[in-house]
Amino acid sequence: MKKVKVATVWLDGCSGCHMSLLDIDAAVIALAGKIDIVYGPLVDAQEFPEGVDVTLVEGAVSSLEDAHRIDLIRQRTNILIALGDCAVTGNVPAMRNKVPVAKLLQRVYVEGADTGKVIPTDGVPALNRHARPLQEFVKVDIHVPGCPPPAKAILGLLGDLLEGRKPAANPKVKFG
Repeated sequence: MKKVKVATVWLDGCSGCHMSLLDIDAAVIALAGKIDIVYGPLVDAQEFPEGVDVTLVEGAVSSLEDAHRIDLIRQRTNILIALGDCAVTGNVPAMRNKVPVAKLLQRVYVEGADTGKVIPTDGVPALNRHARPLQEFVKVDIHVPGCPPPAKAILGLLGDLLEGRKPAANPKVKFG
């Protein structure tokens, strides 16, 4: 049986959705026989691969780099899943949207710093004017709300996909 190629991506979020994914605990053993994790924070892949069956994306799109990444991911993924409220609605990263980027960076890196009062530029992607949810950039196949979504919801979703079923909406999962 061919294993399903699964990727996870962390954009502008807190990694809570990845922690929830890890909270499936022993169920990961059964999943390991059915999936290959080909990209993510726990995998050493440096470039997003082609031919990915399922990608779970955590976080909002907050920079030009994020926008380029999500475009590439969409091109190389069969089923793209917005995982968690940041990916679905913008949530916490979007809280900065009312503050102009220059003012925000000045407050954080200059006014809020004890030392090295300078706005970083080397190796730091420039922020977009607004942090926005994935579907404003690419087609999203499945939205999984929650902050973070419960491990059971993620496991149920993956189970449905692996069994060839269309994932059922989970009315118990709420925003926030």
